[in-house]
Amino acid sequence: MRSGAGFDAGAGFGAGRGGAGTGTGAGGGAGPAAGPGAPGRRVLVIMPAWNEADGLTAVLAELRAAVPWADVLVVDDGSTDLTAETARAAGALVARLPYNLGVGGAMRTGYRYALDHGYDAAVQVDADGQHDPGYVAALLAALDGADLVVGARFAGVGDYRVRGPRRWTMRLLSLVLSALAGTRLTDSTSGFRACNADLIAFFARWYPAEYLGDTVESMVGALRRGYRVCQVPVAMRPRAAGAPSQSAVRALLYLVRTVLVLLLALTRRVPAPPRGELPRMPQASGAAR
Repeated sequence: MRSGAGFDAGAGFGAGRGGAGTGTGAGGGAGPAAGPGAPGRRVLVIMPAWNEADGLTAVLAELRAAVPWADVLVVDDGSTDLTAETARAAGALVARLPYNLGVGGAMRTGYRYALDHGYDAAVQVDADGQHDPGYVAALLAALDGADLVVGARFAGVGDYRVRGPRRWTMRLLSLVLSALAGTRLTDSTSGFRACNADLIAFFARWYPAEYLGDTVESMVGALRRGYRVCQVPVAMRPRAAGAPSQSAVRALLYLVRTVLVLLLALTRRVPAPPRGELPRMPQASGAAR
């Protein structure tokens, strides 16, 4: 993991309510942040963002309203627009990567930050507005019986639909991963998820950055190492701004590549659960020590 991420201190949303040493400026002696679905937990929302300045203010405002007790870290993944400045102005913590690493690289940065600052749970929320912050409490509540909770689009809530090769892909992934997990998993490619402190430590050391590594391979790796995975039904929304990263004309290629990723994830070596400490990442300016 590169240590070139730069951190800027913002209000952090939950600043002053909890979070010991979270980089929000909150005092280190404060108790843990609390809120619906997260009693007694310090929670960090990790938001990977690449050129999302246009819609980011609205997304962060909605997140602040839904989970004011959580801290929010926007990981600017080498953006060429004003993503970092927009996030900072909205009161979020900001980690700036020197160049684009993809969602996997951005999330590993977020997990490293969560590990360094002692968070009990981390929630991944996309910066494009498709993930409804209203479901965050449900994801966190489900952590009482799991290590990783996935917000599933194909579980009876909302009207999100896929067709053709993408639908075949989802069904294949569902069959394989449900068998691994011993429970029904309908949406392994969802980036709307929450994990506990054990998985934060694991993902801070090992989090795939390749194609679909941040979703499919990370889940397979967690399952192969004995972590418990479950899902919570969620509704998905249109993007707040910009164009989707996946177009329909690439659906068949998506199927082929996903099958290859799945085979790799099932056979590639996954490191053992972590022991010992990682070197700390750079401290956010103005953070409590």
